[in-house]
Amino acid sequence: METLTIQSDVLPPLPLNEWRATKNTLHLYVQIVGKIKLKLMPYKNHWWNIPFYVNSRGIGTGPMPYQSRLVEINFDFCRHELVITTNHNETERIELKDGLCVAEFYTRVFAILDKLGIEVKILAKPYQFETNTPFKDDREHCTYDKVYVDRFWKILSYIDPILKEFSGRFMGKCSPVHLFWHSFDLVVTRFSGHKAPTIPGATKVNAEAYSHEVISAGFWAGDNNIQELAFYSYTYPAPDGIDQEPLQPEGAKWIQQNGSPMALYTYGDMRTAADPQKALLQFLESSYTAGAKKGGWDISELASNKL
Repeated sequence: METLTIQSDVLPPLPLNEWRATKNTLHLYVQIVGKIKLKLMPYKNHWWNIPFYVNSRGIGTGPMPYQSRLVEINFDFCRHELVITTNHNETERIELKDGLCVAEFYTRVFAILDKLGIEVKILAKPYQFETNTPFKDDREHCTYDKVYVDRFWKILSYIDPILKEFSGRFMGKCSPVHLFWHSFDLVVTRFSGHKAPTIPGATKVNAEAYSHEVISAGFWAGDNNIQELAFYSYTYPAPDGIDQEPLQPEGAKWIQQNGSPMALYTYGDMRTAADPQKALLQFLESSYTAGAKKGGWDISELASNKL
């Protein structure tokens, strides 16, 4: 049995090949609830109305309006439950456990909403996922290993405050630190204040997300392209020569992703650093500086001055 040090307990290993089945099931659970939030929340620029937020027990929607009520849906990873509450003192729970297929999860969530008198209609199939099976028919994704979900939750709990510290160093327009349910990444985005060129053939999603110049940084739990947990940063539009700029700490590198340079720093390198928080902040700052410098941002004007 592995003997955990304090650091490895706070930043546990999470190899993608070991938790992939659980990750995919959890991702689909989150997409179902995310689509409910998409329907209930008023519009906010750059899709900021739809993400989840890290909280003291897991991730959740925050309060969502429905007629004269507020409803909130949280994934409680401490007790491994989905908790649906309203401001009328109503609480409903679904146990998150191995064997809970996406089809059953979907059915139970909407049965609870019906019980609470909350009528929501969603496009009930995955968004940009490896399968397009409608939620109500998905009996393939049924794996929920609480050990791996707990590890993922510990990692999010550690990273979220660091991204918030990084966010606070910026004076310009900046997104909240939030988790996008379509791509399953925890992200913060800075804006130069200038409009970006229109993306040829852009979808409604991309046109809204990239209407202005951005430098976006975040964490995601691995996918078929990058088969490990990693931190990333990209600048849109990508300025010439950005991938020639230095990155910190050691191990951070530039890769090509979707035809553009992206800075990458693996979770494995971060968790084994002498000071993981310092190492991650170095990555965030150096990749931002690279994009801002090459993109012509006014770095000094956009820097936050602490009180």
